[in-house]
Amino acid sequence: MRRESRLLVQIQKPLLHLINIYRPVQKLIGLCALPDSQTEKEEAQFLLVVCSRVKQDPYALNYILEIPAKTLGPTSDQSHQRNEPSNHKTETEVPSSQSESSTYNPDQSDCSISSSSPPPANSGLLYALVQLTQSQRSRVCLKAYEGLLLLVSLQCQGTEETLAQRTQLGALLSGRLVQLYSLMPLDTLEPVDIQSWPHTPWSDQFSQAGPDHMTSFFSWLDFLDHLMKEAPQVLAVKLAEAVHHQWLSAVLKPQLMSESGVLVSTAVLSSVVRLAQSQALLDQLVLFLLGTHTHPEIPLDSHTHPLRYQLIDNCDHISDEISMVSLRLFEELLQKPHSHILTNLVLRNLETRSYVTLPPAGLEDRHTDTTDPAEDSEDLEEDPFFSDSMYLDNKLLLPALPCTSSPGPPSCRHPHTADIVNSFLALVPQEVKSSQLLQGGGDDSYLLDAQTLCKECLSLSQSWGWPEDLPPSSSSSSDFYEGHLLKVLLDRLGCILDQSYELNLQLTSVWSRLSGFNHPVLQDYLDPYTPLTPSARNHFSVLIRVIGALMQRIQQVSDVSDRLVKVRRQLLGLEQETGGQHLTLLRGVIILEEFCKELAAIAFVKLPLDQE
Repeated sequence: MRRESRLLVQIQKPLLHLINIYRPVQKLIGLCALPDSQTEKEEAQFLLVVCSRVKQDPYALNYILEIPAKTLGPTSDQSHQRNEPSNHKTETEVPSSQSESSTYNPDQSDCSISSSSPPPANSGLLYALVQLTQSQRSRVCLKAYEGLLLLVSLQCQGTEETLAQRTQLGALLSGRLVQLYSLMPLDTLEPVDIQSWPHTPWSDQFSQAGPDHMTSFFSWLDFLDHLMKEAPQVLAVKLAEAVHHQWLSAVLKPQLMSESGVLVSTAVLSSVVRLAQSQALLDQLVLFLLGTHTHPEIPLDSHTHPLRYQLIDNCDHISDEISMVSLRLFEELLQKPHSHILTNLVLRNLETRSYVTLPPAGLEDRHTDTTDPAEDSEDLEEDPFFSDSMYLDNKLLLPALPCTSSPGPPSCRHPHTADIVNSFLALVPQEVKSSQLLQGGGDDSYLLDAQTLCKECLSLSQSWGWPEDLPPSSSSSSDFYEGHLLKVLLDRLGCILDQSYELNLQLTSVWSRLSGFNHPVLQDYLDPYTPLTPSARNHFSVLIRVIGALMQRIQQVSDVSDRLVKVRRQLLGLEQETGGQHLTLLRGVIILEEFCKELAAIAFVKLPLDQE
């Protein structure tokens, strides 16, 4: 095939539309990528040259792929050609205006085609290229990858419909993904290793000697993602839909819905969500995981979208491992640039503001100029273990911050910024605080992270068209339902003193991500000063209950301060872990203190950012 490759390279004019050219080319393509071939190098070079010629002459794609061109009407010549015997299963019809000796002007061509069934998936140019991507020779693989990229990036009008609707390209590419996934040793993989799998550029695999199955899978996924970014929208959507149907729905979904496969499959899905960059693939992932629903949820609705319900339920699984990997999945989702994610998971249940206790007639809603913050704080929560002494000297708790951590003039700041910040800082009683007893444990350590988080959330949501003002709160005869995800997160938060340290870290990370968004309704719901209805909860009201339980349970622990400092030093790696009684409780107290400082830092940074 070297001679044919050189000939195609040397041809200056477009000739692939001529029957004496494209028929021999089709026959040569049919000889490529056969089992046990000894000429892979020459085959890959030939196919790459063909793709390069098609790139220069996009209309020739219809001929090379053996797809009938749009005919202008049958002629005697065409009828004669149809009656001639052919060695090909699918003979290409030549328009009457184009004979073997005719000249072809690509600038005047029409790339559109008529409807017809796709050619077989186990033959032709696309099949040969996908087969050669599996070669043991890296240079052969690279040329096959490059050939696919050339075809997918064609921009001539009609070629995207040709590849999307008239070929098996999506099935071939997704089938390879399914094949590589089946080779992964799922039983021996650690979920932590999968979730932290780094971005694996598809081109890097050619510099490695024999990549493992994990690398091969994520490299091919990156290649598909890259194809979807380079392809026209119609083709990109078709490729993403093929991934959805052939891998996500057919292979991954049964594993996600089963107890035996949920752990590793959720970890894989979490990494796929994190690594996905093309809009087409992200759209299909969101559709697969969450569906299209935007109306408020109803409790215990496991039928509308069973997979979504199961994945959220897994965040409160009896297994800490399954709970953590599921929480990580939703944290990854909340970091993606897709407005439907937050709408589907959270906002659709809050937009009516039925969580707010309506003020008496004639009185204004919350945050008016006549509101006394000290008066509001008395009504935050009635709890026999929640002492008023916690709020003594609240004015001293707001840290003095550098100008860089609070963009915008001070006059733009929310009138309750200091009160909101101090509400979180004052939640944990002084007798169980331990961060101030170690160097570097102060509040200022969270400000930079909070600023980074809030700017990320603001950057994601700027184009989502969120309203600037709060809608009026609506009265409802039924109890407020915060939605499945928030319910599970609140239930988990209420058990923070009895959960493992690692689980609490993941749980509070999800809460921090939610707190970083600046949607007015979400901010209102998470505001400690929002008067909630009896059936409504937010993270602040749950934390108050946790503190009440803590003050009762901590009485059973001797030398609380010394033990908290010791456990904190162990968590920081400054001392060797020695175990002991009440270890889970003490770690929970430390997490609780740090979480409250993190929420305070987010509240302090976010409100000025919202005013920029």
